Parts: sequence; structure tokens; C-alpha cells
Amino acid sequence: MVDIATNLQRVRERIAAAAERVGRDPAEVTLVAVTKTHPPEVIRAAYELGLRHFGENRVEEAAGKVGELPEDITWHMVGHLQSRKAAPAVDLFDIVHSVDRVKLARRLDRFCAARGRTMPVLLEVNVSGEASKYGFPIADRDTLEAAIAEILTLPHVRIEGLMTMAPIVADPEDARPVFRGLRELRDALATRFPQVEWRHLSMGMTDDFEVAIEEGATIVRIGRAIFGPRGTR
Repeated sequence: MVDIATNLQRVRERIAAAAERVGRDPAEVTLVAVTKTHPPEVIRAAYELGLRHFGENRVEEAAGKVGELPEDITWHMVGHLQSRKAAPAVDLFDIVHSVDRVKLARRLDRFCAARGRTMPVLLEVNVSGEASKYGFPIADRDTLEAAIAEILTLPHVRIEGLMTMAPIVADPEDARPVFRGLRELRDALATRFPQVEWRHLSMGMTDDFEVAIEEGATIVRIGRAIFGPRGTR
């Protein structure tokens, strides 16, 4: 049996320690518990321990959970989102971390307009350059800035920051340049697009979230460190 309470306490302590090492307030960091493959009863147990932010990777899986759980949960779409699934995503999620193309932003805007809401989004950036990663390529700043300019014309989508996925590495320190690269990009974009608040850097998962926090993460996406490996109960 996984001891979620003990695991969660350890994660919170590690988040606090990482923030304090670089002079940050731990309250600046939002813990999103990633619950893919975990059933509603596991999510409810985490909710009862005080968690309110949960992340799902797939629209279909989230659809079977959201309606079974308390309404004050904030649901984060943290996985790749296909444009054809934008409509159900608007119905299920409170924020989308993985906007990686203008077409997706347009579709989210259209479905949000039909529902009378505005969707906060993060722009996914491929900082590492890995072909397996989604996101706007960090090396092509012109394309990214053109995309931002167009997304800013959409009235029902609101850019709130950036997201990235670091490569899987044995030493978390090896992921530091990726997280630093996203922060530096955010700082540059804040000068180029001052009308955007640029509140969030969503970066860092179970194996590297402490380094991500040291580099400025405001959202960390953690599953295994809280819930154990997939399939454990």
C-alpha cells in the first residue's frame, strides 16, 4: 500500500527546502498532483490531505474522473492535447499547460467563446531540442513570437506563462540548463510582450522538481513521488 500522506508531506518539505535555498517563498510554488492511471478514490484521498490542484494527461481519462470529484478542484491539462479534443478539454479543465501551436489555441478560443468562458493557457516550449518532445522550438524565436502575437488576438484564451518537459536524465543537475533556458526565455518574452502577465513557469516532475524550483518554477507536476509507480495501490 502506498502511504500518500507520508509521501505528500515529504514532497511538500522538499518543495519548501528547494525554494528556501534560493530565497523564494515556498507559497510561490503550486503543486499539481498528476493522477494519470489513478482512480477517483485515490484522488479523493489526496484531496482530503489538502491537495486542490490535479493534472491529467489525457482527455478521455479525465472525463471519467472530473465529475466524480469535488467541484473546487482545479484541473490542469498537462499532456499533449490534440486539436480535435479541444471541445471536451474546455469542458473538463481549468487550465491547459500544453498549447504548442496556434491551431490549438484557435480551437480552444472558439469552444470557450461558445461556453462563455476564458481559458488560461501556458505555451509549451521544446527547450531541450529532443525530437520526441512537443512544443514551440526555443531556437525559432521568430515563430514563437509570431504565434504569441496571434494568440493574443484571441479573446477567450489568456496566456499566463510557459511550460516545458526536461529530458530524462540520471542526474537532476543535467536538467538545470533546460529549466534555466525556459526562465530566460520567459524573461525575454516579458520584455517583448509586456501586456502578458507571464505568471507561470510549469516545469519539474518527480525526478527533477527541486532543480526546477531553484530555477524559478511556479508549478511543478508530480505524480510518482506522491502516488508511487503506476499500478501501485
